[in-house]
Amino acid sequence: MSKSTVACPYPSTFWRDPALPFLEAREVRDGRRVCYALHSHETFSIGAVTGGRSTYRNGRAHERVGRGSVVVMNPDAVHACNPIDDEAWAYRMLFVDTVWLRETQRELGFGHGQDLHLFDPMSADDPVLYRGFNRLYDVCTDATRDRLERESVVQQFFIDVHERLNPAPQPMRDDSHKLRRAADFIRAHCTEALTLAQICAAAGLSASYLTRVFREQYGLTPHAFLMDQRIQYARRRLRRGHAIAEVALDAGFADQAHFQRAFKQRLATTPGHYREPHAA
Repeated sequence: MSKSTVACPYPSTFWRDPALPFLEAREVRDGRRVCYALHSHETFSIGAVTGGRSTYRNGRAHERVGRGSVVVMNPDAVHACNPIDDEAWAYRMLFVDTVWLRETQRELGFGHGQDLHLFDPMSADDPVLYRGFNRLYDVCTDATRDRLERESVVQQFFIDVHERLNPAPQPMRDDSHKLRRAADFIRAHCTEALTLAQICAAAGLSASYLTRVFREQYGLTPHAFLMDQRIQYARRRLRRGHAIAEVALDAGFADQAHFQRAFKQRLATTPGHYREPHAA
């Protein structure tokens, strides 16, 4: 995976990835040393306070936010976050291309013609969004995670953002046959490095819609479904006596350590213990 992480004299990190060109992220570990004048971004911005407290100004709103808060800045909104009396605080931010976001909103049914759907309120204490934001950041900035997992977690987070900050009823439609095509495609290609675009093309569904309804149908995200299929494939190979390192590679895992972890998470045992059965 290609990734760019840019360090600076401040206690912060910028992150970019060519595979996700519509996103940029920043983590600040000590906000006392990173202070802002009122400013704006051309992107949509969303962040999470991961430690301490700060002031938060956004338009006419002026409040204090602390650990667990999620803050939202619409494009061009004038805002600033700064420390309170030199208190330590930390945060993560995500900057999102507005063209990508507008297309995602249309797929989710939140679009209004050519306009970007704006958000209100500007902050929320929502544990689901807070956990989802941090999972997105952790997965996307982890070089060991595969592309499908990163794409899936991004889609799921923005589904949650729109449904929780601006809830609206979604029309129901029966796409079970298309979801079966997606599942069959994943099964047939489970040892390959699949992308969300490939699965969507096989199913004839958009990325946001597939991400939202696939889990409703199968109880797993497309990425989790892929991992489950890989483990099933690996079990068959292990039962036939193949070497663990060989099975890990053939099943599509980056290395044996990733295979061991995924196997144990799903079967509560190691591949070695599974491969060598013991008589009762």
